[in-house]
Amino acid sequence: MHIAIIGAGSVGASLGRGWARKGHAITFGVRDAASPELAPLLEETRATASSPGDAVRAAEVVVLATPWRATLEVVRGLDLAGKIVVDATNPLAPNLAGLELGGDSSGGEAVQKAARGARVVKCFNTTGAENFLAPAFPGGTAVMFYCGDDAAAKATVGALGADLGFDMVDIGPLSRSRLLEPLALLWVTMAYPLGMGRGIAFGLLKKR
Repeated sequence: MHIAIIGAGSVGASLGRGWARKGHAITFGVRDAASPELAPLLEETRATASSPGDAVRAAEVVVLATPWRATLEVVRGLDLAGKIVVDATNPLAPNLAGLELGGDSSGGEAVQKAARGARVVKCFNTTGAENFLAPAFPGGTAVMFYCGDDAAAKATVGALGADLGFDMVDIGPLSRSRLLEPLALLWVTMAYPLGMGRGIAFGLLKKR
């Protein structure tokens, strides 16, 4: 599958590495595709880099791995009609003071409004970037919740998450991003203010 990842920071780079290992074709959409800092990542993943607009043009799936403050502006500048768009961002307030959106809205829903005609799925936003490459823990496999309004788009994203090794759980419509984004804030709070570190993830216990 041809996947465009918008952003090559820790989240985008880790997702790209994981999917490249499974044989997916990766294009990173970045401001400076010729940046020397990108070269090791491109060599490792056998990926290409281009402007965000060029990256999404031939992609089957577009992943948003951008800082929240830049996300909506980036999305408005892209032609995403008909694309599966994975929103891996979180609308975190400065200094981890809370969420900039919540209650009756969410970042995922804001992305859907900005990305006209896209099929948005909220996913890959509730754990640290390191865990995208190693979701197996001594106590079990990390869970990855996802939600969206398009069943086919969710099936594709669910398969991509399974490729990374996650226990994928569909929690329904995109409006349930309102649940996932606070869960992400909980993960950040546990990792940093509570001092548990980034090597943590959520799991789902099931009685067989």
